Amino acid sequence: MIRTVDSPPHVSAPVLAAYSYCEAVTGQQARNFAYGIRLLPSAKRRAMSALYAFSRRVDDIGDGDLADEVKLARLADTRALLARIREGEVEEDDTDPVAVALTHAARAFPIPLGGLDELIDGVQMDARGETYETWDDLKVYCRCVAGAIGRLSLGVFGTEPGVYGAERAPEYADTLGLALQLTNILRDVREDAQGGRVYLPADDLAKFGCSAGFHGPTPPEGSDFAGLVHFEVRRARALFAEGYRLLPMLDRRSGACVAAMAGIYRRLLERIEREPEAVLRGRVSLPGHEKAYVAVRGLSGLDTRHVSRHVSPRSVRRRA
Repeated sequence: MIRTVDSPPHVSAPVLAAYSYCEAVTGQQARNFAYGIRLLPSAKRRAMSALYAFSRRVDDIGDGDLADEVKLARLADTRALLARIREGEVEEDDTDPVAVALTHAARAFPIPLGGLDELIDGVQMDARGETYETWDDLKVYCRCVAGAIGRLSLGVFGTEPGVYGAERAPEYADTLGLALQLTNILRDVREDAQGGRVYLPADDLAKFGCSAGFHGPTPPEGSDFAGLVHFEVRRARALFAEGYRLLPMLDRRSGACVAAMAGIYRRLLERIEREPEAVLRGRVSLPGHEKAYVAVRGLSGLDTRHVSRHVSPRSVRRRA
């Protein structure tokens, strides 16, 4: 059983300032994520902001315009900082607010910080220009950059005491991360192509005549781009269905947070499915009122109750 550890009743002013910095970074850089974690109690919300701020730092190294060898050197420095955080060597008066906040969060909750090492591994793959021949190859990358984030988040959320099948919660969190990342890849296919990156598996691209890549607002001539998108959407939908088994294992507010964040991406996936070529014309996003609906749905527990009705202890046992 995975359980959270109660956070200390008092948080010092330097640590609160460090958390405030992380929350500001989260609000500015990740609106969907920030929208979801607003549903959490303050201690969990702060811890999630610290995780996001550190992850954002790693991602920014990979997404920047630096030479690849410089990126790899900075990732090595970030990994060394993570080792200091893991060993509790960062003091409250350290000049790095992200390190201060994450150190405190890791003391307050059983966060598996090795997941951040995996994130660094994934961004190193980007810096080395790796491509992926098959879905099994791409899953390795997705588990590093997204599945690991799901498992890290579970360290903050914890599972309900005595809940059946809790030992599989990390697996479901990982799978939900894969669903989110595949949705991201579909949404950003044109943007990634402009940056010289291809994430969709090469064998899928070949199957649908899209090996030439995506360099404009229209699909490659003679390709079945809609068929490619619908194929990947079905894969993502199956991942969402499996990952949603996590929801009944969480407390109400943590479940609402996960349902809100995942729900936003599921709706993005539906929008992409309805109009596949839209991803070649610009970034597909949801309006604020639709995000609000997803949040209300999460808070109401509709998604959790739906999963609970379709997942019995017997079905979990069969899959074990």
